[in-house]
Amino acid sequence: MTQNPMQQTWLVAEREIRTRLSSKAFVSSIVIMLVLILASVVISGLVSKNSGDDVTRVAVPEAAVSSLAQLDQPFIEITETAGTDEAKALVESGDVEAAVYLDPSVASGMHVIADEEPPGLIMQLLSIQPEVTLLNGDGGGFDFIAYFLAIGFGLVFFITAMTFGNTIVQSVIEEKQTRIIEILLATVKPRVLLAGKVIGNSLLALATVAIAVALVSVGMLATGQDLLLGALGSSLIWFGVLFIFGFLLTATMYAAAASLVSRLEDAASVTTPVMMLIMIPYMLIIFFFDNPTVLTIMSYVPFSAPVGMPMRLYYGDAMWWEPIASLGIILATTAIAVWLSAKIYEGSILRTGQRVKLGEALKKA
Repeated sequence: MTQNPMQQTWLVAEREIRTRLSSKAFVSSIVIMLVLILASVVISGLVSKNSGDDVTRVAVPEAAVSSLAQLDQPFIEITETAGTDEAKALVESGDVEAAVYLDPSVASGMHVIADEEPPGLIMQLLSIQPEVTLLNGDGGGFDFIAYFLAIGFGLVFFITAMTFGNTIVQSVIEEKQTRIIEILLATVKPRVLLAGKVIGNSLLALATVAIAVALVSVGMLATGQDLLLGALGSSLIWFGVLFIFGFLLTATMYAAAASLVSRLEDAASVTTPVMMLIMIPYMLIIFFFDNPTVLTIMSYVPFSAPVGMPMRLYYGDAMWWEPIASLGIILATTAIAVWLSAKIYEGSILRTGQRVKLGEALKKA
């Protein structure tokens, strides 16, 4: 009773963390998820080794070599040519994977010529978005690395959000069903209790993602993908940042939805819409991992941005400001969701029996 709201919130969060870590089923599910992620990294490394070496061969006209110093990397083999025509010919013959040259006729001042798809490593190294020409754009080989990366990002976000979202739902309904909530609310306010639940589970989710990223890094180093790991730096960083706030968004919605019912058997009826908001991005990233239009849309939708934007950063087709804009959209959406979820939770948490209608919960708040 003598504690301030911040102390009470942290006390609730600690209780959530201790409860989850004491559950063998919960710990087992996290371990299984981490094993699957590590396995996907190892498999992608083996596929990458079988498909060729780690060196990207690039043709650059002699006059442009000094202006493209960022391409002077250990994992890039530069072939100097007399001009752009010779560089293009090397791409057509398959001797190099891409040709890069200065082109004052385009806004970026650079031009990349490739055979079937833009080279991801080259696109990331160039500080600006160049003009890209594909000699065989209708073809396109299957990018196994991008596919496994999409599965990795999608799997982490999907399973983590589902696992911790369901624990929040179970916690809210059990407290309501056993009437423990009445004792808790005699000491803390509903919003404090909601905040503690979300923060506690968010910390566990963040720790899980941190372990997953560490496993990915170790797995890539162990399978000789250290060069690719360096190229994925920005994608991994932004995935972590966007995941934090994306999870907060879904966690608050799960808690608010769970407060509308009093039995675990009825949970599916109120949490299905939230579940679909998580499942749809996961399915889209699997089926459209190489579709730039779908990825661009996904990178700005709050529920899919934690997966869509890192994939665009991997492909190198996202401008420097786009992850920041995506983060701003998620923050604004999360703020609205937190405010609305708090009102729903406050207006329905003490009501037992039949399912509380959304409008009634908002009126009681």
